[in-house]
Amino acid sequence: MKYLKKFDPEVYRAIKNEIKREEENLELIASENFVSPAVLEAQGSVMTNKYAEGYPRARWYGGCEFVDDVEDLAIERAKKIFGECHVNVQPHSGSQANMAVYFSVLNTNDTILAMDLACGGHLTHGHRHNFSGRLFNVVTYCLNKDTEMLDYNQIQDLANKCKPKMIVAGASAYPRIIDFKKFRSICDSVAAYLFVDMAHIAGLIAAGVHPSPIPYADFVSTTTHKTLRGPRGGMILCRKEFARKIDAQIFPGIQGGPLMHVIAAKAVALKEALKPEFKIYQRQVVKNARALSQALSKLNFRIVTGGTDTHLLLVDLIPKNISGMDAEIVLDKAGITVNKNLIPFDKKSAAITSGIRIGTAAVTTRGLKEKEMKKIAILMDKAISFANNNEKLAQIKKECRLITKKFPLYSNLWRN
Repeated sequence: MKYLKKFDPEVYRAIKNEIKREEENLELIASENFVSPAVLEAQGSVMTNKYAEGYPRARWYGGCEFVDDVEDLAIERAKKIFGECHVNVQPHSGSQANMAVYFSVLNTNDTILAMDLACGGHLTHGHRHNFSGRLFNVVTYCLNKDTEMLDYNQIQDLANKCKPKMIVAGASAYPRIIDFKKFRSICDSVAAYLFVDMAHIAGLIAAGVHPSPIPYADFVSTTTHKTLRGPRGGMILCRKEFARKIDAQIFPGIQGGPLMHVIAAKAVALKEALKPEFKIYQRQVVKNARALSQALSKLNFRIVTGGTDTHLLLVDLIPKNISGMDAEIVLDKAGITVNKNLIPFDKKSAAITSGIRIGTAAVTTRGLKEKEMKKIAILMDKAISFANNNEKLAQIKKECRLITKKFPLYSNLWRN
């Protein structure tokens, strides 16, 4: 970064500090991961210079032959991974991918049935302050209070009553396998579209660790980061009959020029996801999540649903007498990064919360395995036990640093 260092030392310093933070902290935020040097190089390439409104070989600008190549590669690789369907790799984010899906077949005030945010859904699944909740009539389903898992009978009953035009499956804080076949059956019974937001589990699905929604859904959206381990961005997969509607809603519907440097990076990440090593990695992600869940449970942390089938776990901190907000702050002081999160039927506000959400995708990218998960659980327990002791937290941070030194991230990539 010699040019940046000379021209803008403030931005240079911030980036160097972020490299240091990522190198030294144990990253346990479930929606985050670390991209490869190849993905970084593609995203930081000259393709950031190119406007390419439209689609390959149907652009509104000249000089698009090479950006056409990378967009075609991204599309074809996505099809190889997820199956034969229509793919749009242009969404700037998962939220914009979701917006395009809604706009493609719904009208304002149409009814959507989706998971409640407090039970693990996402803002774009109908939160009242989000465009989805402001433009559509959203009815929400919750979890079974006893099992804290999806109750398909309850979802069917709600669908029978509200007759939604679309049902949304998928979550941002649900640790169990989602039965897409059951969702398809519910949709068919009320003549609703099935829309699956697989942003969190896309990498697991790509590796065959979680069942795929592609055979059952009309529309599937995802981010390309999280478990898919690519650049921050979105993607839509849909039945071919909806191809024109989806493409028209992305451009010119809600976006102008696509970010071709990001699409190039998406293509690279999708090639990585086709490698046999990616399947091994995703299996380890789930093994690590289960190992961390079991280790925390033995230390008197209550794990929502009693465990996990995916990359994430939701931890109820009520037995530890600390809020999610305070736990996030304390753990950060100890070198462990998590995010506060509502637990099902939480009595605390979304700003405070009774829980934290933990994911193992990023630490698994570093090479950590089950042995290290047990160590991390012990360090988390220690940190929360000594929440008001900065000296102890500093010592725990040193113990975390021993782990990150053993599993370096960017040290060999940026030496200066």
